[in-house]
Amino acid sequence: MSHKKRIAIIGAGPAGLTAAYLLGKTNQFHIDVFEKDPNYVGGISRTESYKGYHFDIGGHRFFSKSQEVEDFWTEILGDEMLERPRSSRIFYNNTFFAYPLVAGEALRKLGIIESTLCVASYFKARLFPVKNPKNFEEWVSNEFGSRLFRIFFKTYTEKVWGVPCTELSADWAAQRIKGLSLMSAIKNALFPPSKKNGKSGQIKTLIDSFRYPKNGPGQMWEACAAKCRHMGVNIHMGVNVSGLEYVSENNWNVITNSDTDTANYDYVISTAPVRELINAIKNPLPAATINAANALNYRDFLTVVLILKDKNVFSDNWIYIHDPNVKVGRIQHFKSWSPYMIPNDENVCYGLEYFCFEGDGLWTSSNEELGELGKKEVEKIGLANAAEVEDTYVVRQPKAYPVYDAHYARHLETIKGTLQTMPGLILVGRNGMHKYNNQDHSMMTAMLAVKNIVAGKEIYNLWNVNEDAEYHESGERGSEPAGRSMPKTIHA
Repeated sequence: MSHKKRIAIIGAGPAGLTAAYLLGKTNQFHIDVFEKDPNYVGGISRTESYKGYHFDIGGHRFFSKSQEVEDFWTEILGDEMLERPRSSRIFYNNTFFAYPLVAGEALRKLGIIESTLCVASYFKARLFPVKNPKNFEEWVSNEFGSRLFRIFFKTYTEKVWGVPCTELSADWAAQRIKGLSLMSAIKNALFPPSKKNGKSGQIKTLIDSFRYPKNGPGQMWEACAAKCRHMGVNIHMGVNVSGLEYVSENNWNVITNSDTDTANYDYVISTAPVRELINAIKNPLPAATINAANALNYRDFLTVVLILKDKNVFSDNWIYIHDPNVKVGRIQHFKSWSPYMIPNDENVCYGLEYFCFEGDGLWTSSNEELGELGKKEVEKIGLANAAEVEDTYVVRQPKAYPVYDAHYARHLETIKGTLQTMPGLILVGRNGMHKYNNQDHSMMTAMLAVKNIVAGKEIYNLWNVNEDAEYHESGERGSEPAGRSMPKTIHA
């Protein structure tokens, strides 16, 4: 019997478990998955629970233009996937606006004067755009006009990232609003695109339904992990990878806090944040590479969960909060994602999402203080009275979003250049590639990594996966600048 090649996978999120499952199906490899969380798989796509209530960390629509990804989800969960209507709104100036835009409603609620000014601002931007926009503000203003930028983008975006819009790369805007402009939003509202071959040609930002696991996104990855274990994949929970050592071509040692045999891996698939990964490599690295990794930034995230009686106040899956007078950035309505997320018919559960930096005032506040903040803010917005809240719970998520500042792409190119000299280390997933992608994109990078490993050579350059979880066939290998893939929507 031939010796099985050894593969280590760092992280049991969507990318890591997709790779583990597909590699396990081949029965050709010894596979170890190292997940530092002692309880949950799924990473940011896990489902946390408290007293029978289930929480989605950020809201995960299961929709992809990649049939390969859709088929994977069906293979793992089958009938446990629900078809859910998409419903979301923007809260601005004490008013709720449908999102995506419903043209007549938006113009009516803004008022005739403001609407006229917004339209004039839009046409001014189309006639006199900023050439070669370098930052988020310039890019969005070119597409929507400066007035709509200030109304519907500025406040929320600065809540998400904690920096002025002028300090965010234009790449970020291009990645999150691909194909969406004021005119395209109005066109989609008035003339919904028809389906071709069962797939809608609609911009992914504007889809009106999606699939969703009955018990939240974590159900997908718990089921995937169970299938992996059944195939002989070793998933080590509560095990932290603290170091990597490059021995020779396709020969890596992995240093962990466990007694597992972690030597002589042919491949290491990493979904760990790039900054942590580079600092974990024990081999001497160029100072420029270490400096580039340490210059990569991340935005962290916490959810304040409020449990109260259901008075049918709203039915949206989530609401974007563009009001600068409250700190909350988005509110999830878990019952609207799936009624199975709530243990009874009488109650409802809201998730108030706050974007922060690990260690700042919000992050270090006690759970009790955060619960009180959530109660006050949900009352200020008008969705419930603070006294109606029966219970609270807090979920913290470090490194939820890789930050696209002005220099991130250059830093990534430096890091990629160094890693090319150390074969066998493969970066996949959101934090693994420092790409603010959605889970289908993360999964596709893992799928292509598996194809490369099975083939024994690089057929696909994983950096060329686009926003629709499809591979760019054109162009020279490695020619696409880092971070140029384009996920779906401006809103996090």
